[in-house]
Amino acid sequence: MSTQADHGHELVPRPQHTPDALRAALAAVDPARLEEMQATKDDAFAKAVEWQSLSPVQSWVLIWARDIEIARRPDLSARYARAKGHLEHADPTVAQEALCELSAVLDEAMKAVRE
Repeated sequence: MSTQADHGHELVPRPQHTPDALRAALAAVDPARLEEMQATKDDAFAKAVEWQSLSPVQSWVLIWARDIEIARRPDLSARYARAKGHLEHADPTVAQEALCELSAVLDEAMKAVRE
């Protein structure tokens, strides 16, 4: 587990960027997504072989590290859920604000995992 900035209460420490560490963290914060994680991992590894490139695996690691960052931090998780819940709001202004907030949450989480 790595060192990270203090974001208040965190459910688990930020995991290392390895498949096993990411899987263990996801099992703790969002076990319902374990099958999805495995399916996307299998797809990333198949593409890596087909393309003869590690970029699909690197992308898989970053996407799951980002999603785990959101799930392990209640502050980000609440913002993410709130924004996602307003994406299809009848008021286009509210929907646009939700889209901007969702983007901000994803950016913040990605920045955190790239530290």
